[in-house]
Amino acid sequence: MHGCDNFNDYYDPALKRARVQHLLTPARVHCDTVDIADAAALRALFARLKPDLVIHLAAQAGVRYSIDHPEAYVQSNLVGFANVLEACRHHGVKHLVYASSSSVYGDSSSPPFRETQNTDSPVSLYAATKKANEVMAHSYSHLYGLRATGLRFFTVYGPWGRPDMAYFSFAEKLLAGQPLPVFGHGALQRDFTYIGDIVEGVVRIALAPPPSLKPTHEIFNIGNHSPVNVLTFIDTLALHLGIEPVLQMLPAQPGDVTMTCADVTRLRERVGFEPSTPLDEGLRHFVGWFRRWKGVGGAATL
Repeated sequence: MHGCDNFNDYYDPALKRARVQHLLTPARVHCDTVDIADAAALRALFARLKPDLVIHLAAQAGVRYSIDHPEAYVQSNLVGFANVLEACRHHGVKHLVYASSSSVYGDSSSPPFRETQNTDSPVSLYAATKKANEVMAHSYSHLYGLRATGLRFFTVYGPWGRPDMAYFSFAEKLLAGQPLPVFGHGALQRDFTYIGDIVEGVVRIALAPPPSLKPTHEIFNIGNHSPVNVLTFIDTLALHLGIEPVLQMLPAQPGDVTMTCADVTRLRERVGFEPSTPLDEGLRHFVGWFRRWKGVGGAATL
């Protein structure tokens, strides 16, 4: 198996390279340095590897970053995704699995969010690019018979996560004795989904391509289907860190939605699986890893 990443500096590239060293290399997965927005480099990678299955998780992530840096999202999420579709088309890929996002539901869908609900009102550019990915994949499925599956991830957390995610930022601030900015005055709810469940869902879907009937494109939610108030999340995280949190209540930020909640009926019926890791267990695993990564009570690079 092979992977690729551009190892950009959106957050510390050392964490990205450590993931490769500790997660991919032991599993004999080689990771090339390739930017999917570079069409020629991506074509060369496909020509060399000739993959049957492509799991496309690369993107410029982050709702808030998209407000001030729209060009990064256009390049990675639109140009880059178009390059992936073209590479799959021209190299006979049998199944493309790609990451979408719960953000496509915007702030107008009624929970629990179902894949059949209207997603035409995104409230951030990031969400708009993910919606665009779904429409682009559908068109390639219709035109060229590309089997493609989009996965709408719901607030993923856990070991080796992104430092720009709220839970990671909260943990850093708690260790530093800093107050936690709580947007939406603590009223926001999220369907926090443990990374282990996400991985299980991705693998099962990857091995179950859409049937060979047009359009050969499907979309699934992958979420814990159990929204948690952000204050409950903070209390649980702080409990595992053994630190009393100091909260700074703030209004909601542009692009934030009030609640996310996944209906996973379609996923369960398709592959016999649904995320189920309790928040307490997931945060315990994250805190154990986080302490080791930060060198607090363990080795700094595990």
